[in-house]
Amino acid sequence: MVAIAHREAPPRRPGRPAPGLVMAGLALLLAVAAGVGLFQGAAETSVRAALWGEGASLRDHVIVWDIRLPRLVLGALVGAALAVSGALMQGLFRNPLADPGLVGVGAGAGLGAVLAIVLGGLLPPAVLAVAGVWTVPLAAFAGGWITTLVLYRVATRGGRTSMATMLLAGIAIAALAGALTGVMIYLADDRQLRDLTFWGLGSLAGANWAKVQAGAPLMLAVLLAAPVLARGLNGLALGEAAAHHMGIPVERVKSATILLVAAATGAAVAVSGGIGFVGIVVPHLLRLVMGPDHRGLLPAAALLGAAVLILADTLARILVAPAELPIGIVTAVLGAPVFLWILLRRRALLEV
Repeated sequence: MVAIAHREAPPRRPGRPAPGLVMAGLALLLAVAAGVGLFQGAAETSVRAALWGEGASLRDHVIVWDIRLPRLVLGALVGAALAVSGALMQGLFRNPLADPGLVGVGAGAGLGAVLAIVLGGLLPPAVLAVAGVWTVPLAAFAGGWITTLVLYRVATRGGRTSMATMLLAGIAIAALAGALTGVMIYLADDRQLRDLTFWGLGSLAGANWAKVQAGAPLMLAVLLAAPVLARGLNGLALGEAAAHHMGIPVERVKSATILLVAAATGAAVAVSGGIGFVGIVVPHLLRLVMGPDHRGLLPAAALLGAAVLILADTLARILVAPAELPIGIVTAVLGAPVFLWILLRRRALLEV
């Protein structure tokens, strides 16, 4: 773990609610979202009977335990992972416009997953036997990690990170990853194409306990490890030189942040495809409410990100029932206006 020198939290601005109150409210919101997601769906079923085993039919049991519950758990993990990744990226680049999806990290993670799906059969059988269900998440993690590292190296010069360079480099990386993904889709067979259909817009439709088992360890590890970097990110907000003087191991903090972002984004993309705007909107809204202290911001982002994605997935399932919308469409419709509002508020950052 990264040892971070002690630093007092930034003073709370008058009028802002206490962090504990915000966390309690977000926990309640997540509980309500989980209840709505579990009880709402295209199929009528007795959720209460299935949960408590009181006269539930086999159909009710399958719908609740094999379809809705794994989808609910996976949605919460993906939402939390994307939101925390966004908060980490924004803390690392010291700018609220940073986001793993916006700057190409999500595209890089998606490319890694697509390569594993299309070309995974070329790996030695012994490797496939050892990797098992971890093959796609690990490939997505590698793609996200490489993309994040390249992006940071390109955008940082002389200890300073250029927002304009970061955005332009992200566009280029995303375009290259998209082109290579297109080549892989062209080479894929019919079975592989079915596995790749949800990548474009993102979906939780194929959620099952196997996917939860494959993606949960990486995402949970990131959620547990991220708060360790909170004081380091607070120090980086003052600049790298000031952080050095405070005794913060800046390079280790940056490396650990890059690793966590790549792991969370890679695992999320591997199990749900590309879901945008969660990573940029959730942390920014929380900063407006709670302030910039990452010690409260990171766990709050996990709670709100999980609640937002569960609610978005519920909307995706009921708006056009019995069919369902890709969840990426719902998050884009809800998140794009908020992102434009953030962009207008931070317009001066683009004049770099």
